[in-house]
Amino acid sequence: MQLVFATNNLNKLKEVQAFMPKHIKLLSLKDINCLEDIPETQDTIEGNAIQKAEYVSSKYGYDCFADDTGLEVNALNGAPGVYSARYAGPNKDATENMNLLLKNLKADTNRNAQFKTVIALHINNAVQTFEGICKGEITKTAQGTKGFGYDPIFKPNGYNESFAQMELSLKNKIGHRGKAITKLINYLSE
Repeated sequence: MQLVFATNNLNKLKEVQAFMPKHIKLLSLKDINCLEDIPETQDTIEGNAIQKAEYVSSKYGYDCFADDTGLEVNALNGAPGVYSARYAGPNKDATENMNLLLKNLKADTNRNAQFKTVIALHINNAVQTFEGICKGEITKTAQGTKGFGYDPIFKPNGYNESFAQMELSLKNKIGHRGKAITKLINYLSE
């Protein structure tokens, strides 16, 4: 089986490739010569994932899955949520996003948050979605150099280190994207 993962994020691609069984050949957008920015204009995480998967399938003719992820912070009424990648502006700068989030939370003692990933699979002209959630808290400072995005300031419940301090294998096991990918793979294996 051959599937396109609709992402240009090499870090995400690396995380997902670690999950894929040998019978599923994972193609990147680069592999299918999809070099344009795929629209993400929906107002929900699920909507963006579906939009991206349908775009690639309809324009390039491949079975495809796409994900969208958001960090939802309780004290900020679920923000940055669907705007996580561009929280500090259109440059999508991870450091600027983290700094703004820490600034906005500075006086707040409720630092509870969750990462939410939704994967949309567009296969055989139908769409199926899979959700993964990882609950945790926002740290007061960035910790660690592994991972990407908000990983240095997110500490999952039950752990004393941020995602950016963890080995990829542990992050994949307990993290939001790993949970959603596991559901996708189980579905494809049925």
